[in-house]
Amino acid sequence: MASHSSTSSSNTGDEPLEITIGAGQARIDADRWSPGSYTLVVDGTPQSHVDLDDPTHLAFEYVRRIGHAIDLLPPGPVTALHLGAGALTLPRYVEATRPGSRQQVVELEKDLVDLVRAQLPFPRGASIRVRYGDAREVMEKLPQGLRGTVDLLVVDVFGGSRIPAHVTSLEFYSAAAEFLSPTGMLMVNSADGAGLAFARGQASTLATVFEHVVAVADPGTLKGRRFGNVVLVGSHAELPVDRMPRVYSADPLPAKVVAGRELKDFIAGAPVVTDATAVPSPEPSRSVFGGR
Repeated sequence: MASHSSTSSSNTGDEPLEITIGAGQARIDADRWSPGSYTLVVDGTPQSHVDLDDPTHLAFEYVRRIGHAIDLLPPGPVTALHLGAGALTLPRYVEATRPGSRQQVVELEKDLVDLVRAQLPFPRGASIRVRYGDAREVMEKLPQGLRGTVDLLVVDVFGGSRIPAHVTSLEFYSAAAEFLSPTGMLMVNSADGAGLAFARGQASTLATVFEHVVAVADPGTLKGRRFGNVVLVGSHAELPVDRMPRVYSADPLPAKVVAGRELKDFIAGAPVVTDATAVPSPEPSRSVFGGR
């Protein structure tokens, strides 16, 4: 991938440090409603939220939905692979809830991670390794010994405010599946609006790769009433669908778990996405990444 230049302004008082990444701007703002918390803003859109005092505090609703799925993994340390970093909210969460975990993070923008590390340091002693470059290209070059060992693989890749086409295809998910352990879970943050054609295509594609797939979203999003996030979870092993509805209904912003026959109805014959047919996700509204 091409390298990206960065520029920064002096960080005086409460003025946020801003850098240029690719063709956009990134900065970290203090959260005035939550002391000790900060929001990574890219091109005016909040992308990540970090609570340095309590890394288990997940402010964005779609991040909590991934966090709830992580909590359903067997207790203890995990081997995790994160495609897309942001402010490393989920690696921090895994470290806080499962100390001793080994984590690999792949992020395109080194300047962005440098900014995050400088202003929002990683937990001391955390085993979090960051590799830089395109998510798919770097994933396919990861050490052979990592294949078949990953308990948790999170796909949260955005180019600006859209998911790039090349990380949405059957070929991509098939390659990602090779890294999972027999009971490992792949979690995908998808975003879509009216009609849910993109999200249904993603669910159809994951259901081709994995025997067990669920979709999680708020009812309004699932009915196409508003643009929102749909979290998809896939595994070769049976998922804890009996426990999931209780977990997600207890969230401050409850979500519906779609599995089994309901998932087939949700997919509704949507075609499997391939490298030849893949397109980026639709352009979201600026509010889609927020929410407490």
